[in-house]
Amino acid sequence: MSIQAFSPGTALVCILLEPVATWAQSYDPARHWLLSAAWAALPLCVLLVTMGVFRVKGHLAALAGLATAFLIAIGIFHLPLTMGLLATGYGAAYGLFPIAWIVFPVLFLYQLSHRSGSFTLLQQSMVGVTGDSRLQLLLIAFAFGAFFEGSAGFGTPVAICATILIGLGFPPLQAAGLSLLANTAPVAFGGLGIPMVALHGITGLDTLLLSRVAARMIAPFCIIVPFWLICAYAGWTAMLEIWPAILVAGGVYSLTLLLVATLHGPWLVDIFSSSFTIVALLLLLRVWKPKRILGPNLQVVTETSNVQVERSDGFLKQAILPWAILSLFIILWGLPVWSRWLDSMSSIRIVVSGLHQSVVRMPPAVPSPVAESAVFNFNWLSATGTGIFIAAIVAGFAMRIRPRIIARTCAETFVSMRFTFITIAALMALGFVTRYAGMDATLGLAFARTGKLYPFFGTLIGWIGTASTGSDTSSNVLFGSLQKLTAQQLGISAYLMAAANSAGGVMGKMIAPQSIVVATTATNQYGKEGSLLRFVLLHSIALACLAGLLVLLYSSVPVITNLVLR
Repeated sequence: MSIQAFSPGTALVCILLEPVATWAQSYDPARHWLLSAAWAALPLCVLLVTMGVFRVKGHLAALAGLATAFLIAIGIFHLPLTMGLLATGYGAAYGLFPIAWIVFPVLFLYQLSHRSGSFTLLQQSMVGVTGDSRLQLLLIAFAFGAFFEGSAGFGTPVAICATILIGLGFPPLQAAGLSLLANTAPVAFGGLGIPMVALHGITGLDTLLLSRVAARMIAPFCIIVPFWLICAYAGWTAMLEIWPAILVAGGVYSLTLLLVATLHGPWLVDIFSSSFTIVALLLLLRVWKPKRILGPNLQVVTETSNVQVERSDGFLKQAILPWAILSLFIILWGLPVWSRWLDSMSSIRIVVSGLHQSVVRMPPAVPSPVAESAVFNFNWLSATGTGIFIAAIVAGFAMRIRPRIIARTCAETFVSMRFTFITIAALMALGFVTRYAGMDATLGLAFARTGKLYPFFGTLIGWIGTASTGSDTSSNVLFGSLQKLTAQQLGISAYLMAAANSAGGVMGKMIAPQSIVVATTATNQYGKEGSLLRFVLLHSIALACLAGLLVLLYSSVPVITNLVLR
C-alpha cells in the first residue's frame, strides 16, 4: 500500500494488487436476453425470498444474496475473480462507511435521550400538540421525515421517525413500516439534492431542468402519499376524518416542492417543503381537530392534560433539545462550504487498484465505452455520520448525562448493532458486485425492449435500481445513461426518462434491504425483516406502477409533455 499526498490534509491511498487486465462488460452472456435477465435478477430474488418468505434473519439473507450474486457474476457474466473479490470488499466498506456510520450515531442519540428521560418528554409534548395518532403520524413520519431526508438521507429519517413513533405508543414493526412508507416523495431531492446532482453528472443534462421535470412527476405523489399513509394505518373511514390535515400537509409540500425546484434547483427542495409543511400543520392544529381522537391502537381516547403539557415551564425545550441539536448539526454538515472545508482537512481517497478504471461499461448501456471508477472516499470528518455522532455527544452533555454513561451507552449501542453491520456490508457488497459485473445493465436493457411502453417500464428500472442498491442516487448513477440513450432511440425526451428513473426510484426505497435493516435495527426488531418487507412490498409495487403510468401519460400526450418540459 502506498500513500501519496495531493494537498494538505488530503491523501491518495492506492491498494496495490497484481495487475488485472481491463475487462469489458457483456450484457447477454446466456445468448438470450430473457435468460440473461433472469440470471441477473436471481440474487435479488434470493435475497427477497429468504427474507420475506422464509423469514431468514437479515444478515443471513444478505449473505445468501451476496453469495448468489458473486457466483453468477463469476460463473455466468465472467467477471474476473480478482475484480469480483475487490468489488465485494469495496461494497462492504461502503456499507460500513458512510451508511452504517449514519445509523449507529442516530441510535446512539436515541439511547441517550432515553437515558435522560428526554424521549419521554418528547412523547408527552407531541401529545400536547395533538393526541390523535393519525395526526402524529402525519406530522412525524411525513413532515419531519422529509426534513431529515432532505438534510441527511441514507436511512436517517426512518431511524429517527420510527423511534419517535414507538415512544408515542405505536407498535415497533408498525412504526418501522409506516416510516418507510412515508419516506417516498422526499427521496428524489434527499441529502440536499444529491440524486439530481448525480443524475446531471452521469447524463450531462441540465440540473435545473431535470429538477423541474422530476418535481412535476413527484408533486402528485406528495399529495397521494399522505392519504395513502393514513389509509394504510387506520383505514379509509378514519383517513377521511382527518382529510383537511392531510390535504394541507400534501398540498403545502407539493406546492413548495414545485416552486423551489423550478425557481432554485434541487438543493433545498426537501428542507423548504418539509419546514413549510410542519408550520402549516402546527397552525392548522391550533384551530382544528378531528371529531374523534384515536390512540396508537386506533382506540377512541379523550385529550387530557394538553394545556398542562403546553404550559409546563421548559418542558418543550427539554423534550426537543437533543433533536434540535441533531438538526443543527445535520444542516451544518450539509452546507457545501463547511463540507468542503472539512474535506480539505481530512478526506482520504482510496483508489482500488485492479478495479478502478479496469471494468468498462459498454454500449448499449452507455453511448460509448466508459471505464467504471472505484474510489472509496473516506471523508471521516465531513461525513454526515460524524456530524450526527458529534451531535449525540453534545446532546448528551446538554442533557446532563455523565461522560462515563455516554461512553457506556455508545459501547452498548455498538454491540447491539453487530449483526446490522454485517447485513449492511453484505447488501452493499451485493449491489457493487452486480454493478461491476454488468448485471444491473442487463436488467435495464431487458426493460428497454418494451418499445412504446418503455416510459412505464423505464420508470420501473429506477424502482429496481433503488430497491437493489438502497439509494436513489446510486440508481441514477447506474441507469441514468441507459435512460438517456434509450429515450433518444425511441424519440422520447431524455429529460423525461432521466427524471422518471429518479421518480420511480423513490418508490423502491421502502423495500430496499438496507432500508428494511435500518428500520428493524432502529426499532429493536432485528430479525423481523421478513415481516416488515411483507408489510411494505405491495405498497411499493402499487406506487411504482402509478408512477410508471404517470410517466407514460406525460410522454404520450404532447400537450402535457410540453408543459412538463417547460
